[in-house]
Amino acid sequence: MNETPAPALPSPQRLMSLDALRGFDMFWIIGADSLVYALNRMAHGGAQNAPGFSVTGFLAYELDHADWEGFHFYDLIFPLFVFMAGISLVFSLTKTIQREGRKAAVKRVFRRGILLFLLALFYSGGFSNPWPDMRLMGVLNRIALCYFFAGLMFCFCGLRAMIAIAVSLLAAYWALLTFVPIRNIQLEKPKLEELARQRGVPFDPKALFYATTDRVTAHYGHGFNLSDHLDFQYLPGRKYDTYFDPEGFLSTLPAIVTCLLGVFAGLFLLNPSFNDQQKVISLLAGGLVLVSLGWAWSAQFPVIKKIWTSSYVLVAGGYSAALLALFYWIVDVCKWQRWCQPFVWMGMNSITVYLTANMLGGFRSLGRRLVGGDIRDFFNDRLAGSGDLVLSIVGLFLAFAFVRFLYRRKIFLRL
Repeated sequence: MNETPAPALPSPQRLMSLDALRGFDMFWIIGADSLVYALNRMAHGGAQNAPGFSVTGFLAYELDHADWEGFHFYDLIFPLFVFMAGISLVFSLTKTIQREGRKAAVKRVFRRGILLFLLALFYSGGFSNPWPDMRLMGVLNRIALCYFFAGLMFCFCGLRAMIAIAVSLLAAYWALLTFVPIRNIQLEKPKLEELARQRGVPFDPKALFYATTDRVTAHYGHGFNLSDHLDFQYLPGRKYDTYFDPEGFLSTLPAIVTCLLGVFAGLFLLNPSFNDQQKVISLLAGGLVLVSLGWAWSAQFPVIKKIWTSSYVLVAGGYSAALLALFYWIVDVCKWQRWCQPFVWMGMNSITVYLTANMLGGFRSLGRRLVGGDIRDFFNDRLAGSGDLVLSIVGLFLAFAFVRFLYRRKIFLRL
């Protein structure tokens, strides 16, 4: 095994913009969305939704996932994190290869990937719930798998080979979901109950599924696509959507490409042939191209987060590249850094704060012990929705206080 990496890259320096962007991403995951919902209720006299356009209503709409097809800001949160995992592995593995060789980098990929996957099983109740009441495929599991395969590709493949693999995975996933025949049955409980009544048989999803012999192609509906059907047939354990999982088997393939897009961005940022201004402009331009290609492809292969369609990969990757360019320009080029320090605290301990929030039932839940009950009711009585706003603010304050404590004492979760 060759111990010297093929591309000669400069020694990577940690980017504050990447930590800040990761923290900004995590900010929405741990409760900032509830802050916007509370503001929206206040703006509408306690109602969550009101007719007509409003700024808070628009923001609340964007901070909820698209029902199935389409794209909201909240649909960017997860792929943005996977995208940044790709950037981070370029910086960390490049440094490892330069100092210790490729063999050490491969060991790092295996160790980190396996530990993160085991941590994901713990997060999903793997040590507290009896089998099969645990998810084998979830958010952290997907991050672990994407990191693992993208990391191995980075160690053994050149840039052109990785680009070819990325294009091939997106094309293969599209071809599988478009041309492979599936049973003409939608895996939704109301649909299955109606089908059982029509056939005059007991309600048994598996029996109904396997009794369906009619086959169709090019279907991408909820519970009515190849990815969901394969999860129903072969994915063991508890599934997030009862019969299938949004982080299932087949949809992991295009998710790996999301991580590879981050790898490409990381390699570009390390390229000494371009100055900072060129890097910002190129990331913005590349993001625009990806978004345009994704929406163009969506005319045939819709943008759907829950099955991670190829068009969704391009759209999410494009927006991720644009956000990276914005943060890179503000934080690392212009050196406007004081405002983002809380996000840096959170970004450098993103996995820790994510797991802690889960164990506490959310920082908002912890905040409820301080300003819930009568205090929350007092504010709600004075101004509709303000009690929820106070609760959200306190929850976020506790989250930032926690990561600041970890940062100041140099406590970081290193897998």
